Amino acid sequence: MCGIVGITGTERAAELAFLGLYGLQHRGQEAAGISAVDADGRARLHKAEGLVVEAFDDERLRELPGRTALGHVRYSTAGGVGLVNAQPIVVRYHQGDLALVHNGNITNAQVLREELVREGALFQSTVDSEVIVHLIARSREPTVELQLADALSRLAGAFSVLLTVGETLYAARDPWGYRPLIMGRLPDGGVAVASETCALDLIGARNFCTLGPGEVVRIEGDEITYLPRLEGAERQAPCIFELVYFARPDSRIWDVSVDRARRAFGRQLAKEHPVDADCVFSVPDSSNSAALGYAEESGIPLELGLIRNHYVGRTFIHPSQAGRDFKVRIKYNAVREVIEGKRVIVVDDSLVRGTTSRGLITMIREAGAKEVHFRVASPPVISPCYYGIDMPTRDELIGASHTIEEIREHLNVDSLGYLSLEGMHAAVAERGPFCDACFSGNYVAPLVDLKMGRPVSSHC
Repeated sequence: MCGIVGITGTERAAELAFLGLYGLQHRGQEAAGISAVDADGRARLHKAEGLVVEAFDDERLRELPGRTALGHVRYSTAGGVGLVNAQPIVVRYHQGDLALVHNGNITNAQVLREELVREGALFQSTVDSEVIVHLIARSREPTVELQLADALSRLAGAFSVLLTVGETLYAARDPWGYRPLIMGRLPDGGVAVASETCALDLIGARNFCTLGPGEVVRIEGDEITYLPRLEGAERQAPCIFELVYFARPDSRIWDVSVDRARRAFGRQLAKEHPVDADCVFSVPDSSNSAALGYAEESGIPLELGLIRNHYVGRTFIHPSQAGRDFKVRIKYNAVREVIEGKRVIVVDDSLVRGTTSRGLITMIREAGAKEVHFRVASPPVISPCYYGIDMPTRDELIGASHTIEEIREHLNVDSLGYLSLEGMHAAVAERGPFCDACFSGNYVAPLVDLKMGRPVSSHC
C-alpha cells in the first residue's frame, strides 16, 4: 500500500505535494519522494527513506520549483526495501521528462518484466511500477495519451497511477478500481489528485471528484480532459479493506465516509455478537469508529481502555516481524482504572497474524480485567492480498490456519466474535460491490504465477 499525490497549475506545487504526503503518511512509512517540473520542463527529484518530515525540509522544497509535482509515500508490496525502489520514478522520455507514482500491485508484472528484458529493456529497480514506464516508452502509438492507454491496457491487477510529462499531469485507475484516487480544485485554480480526501483537505482543495474504475484524465493547468476509459473489467472491485483499516477515518473514498462505514461495521458486529459487559473500548486508532458503532448499538458505555503512543508507526504495515513485535511492546498502554475488575469488550478492526492482539490481551489481563471479550469488525482474513496490501502468506494468516475456537484460545479471551462476510457487505451495500479476496479467497482481477507466467485459480 502506498499514498500518492499530484499537484498542477500552482506555483507551490512541491510544497502542496509535501503537505499532501503528510496527510497520507499512514499509507507508507518506508520512504517518501517528490518530483517537480520546473519552468524548462525538467523534472527534479528528491526521495529519501523514512517519514515525510524526515525526507523534506524548507531547503529541499526550495530545490523543487515548478507548477506541477508528484509525491509518493511507500511501503513495499512488490520489490524490496531500499531507496532504489522508492518513487517517483523519473526518466528522460522523447516527449520530455516523465515522472510516475503508483499505488497498487500489478499481478502480471513479472511476466511483463521478463518480456521487456528479452527485448533489451534495462531495469534500475525491482518494483512493478517501473514496468509501466518501460511499456509507455516502448509503445508504438503516436501520442502520449495513446502510449499511456496502450501501456495500461496490458496490466492486470491494481493500479492508481499519476504521471507527468512536462507540466501535463495524467491520472488513471485500473478497470476494477481497487485503489482510490480523488481529484479536487485548489483555491488558486490548480488541481490536486490524491489517494484520499484527507490529503486534499489538508491543502485546501474543494469540489472533490472520484475517478471511476478505468478512468483516465489529462490535467493541464486547471483544465481537466477525460480520455477514453480503459476496458477489460466485467465489474468494479474497490478494496473493502481500505474501509476496514487502511484509509484514515476522516477521508471519503468512493464517495463513502470511512468513519461512517466503520461505525456501520461496529453496529452490525454488535448485532451478530452481543455479550454482557461493563464497557467497550477500541484498539486505537483504526478501530475507534467501529468501537463507537458497537457501543451505540449495544448500549454498553464506551471507554478509553487502551492509550496509544502516537510517536510509533502502524504495526500492520511494518515489513518485518521483529519490527512489529518491538512496536507492539511500546505502542499501547492499558488504563488500569478503566479495566480493573471489569468485563470488557475489546473491538479491533481486523485480525491478520494475531501477534499484536495476543500481546494486547496479555496487557489487558495484567491490568486486572475480570473478563475479556474480543470483537473483530471484519471477517477472518484467510487469503493473501495480491492487489497492493502487504498480507502475508496463507500460512501466516491466523484465520486461514485456525478455527475460531483455536484463535480464541490462542488470544486467551473469554469469547471471540468476527463480523460476518455478509454483514460486512450489508453495512456498505449502497456503494458495492467490493473486492473481499482477503476475506473470501475470491480474486476478481486475473492472477499470474510469477515464476511460470500461468494464470492461477481465482480461489486460493
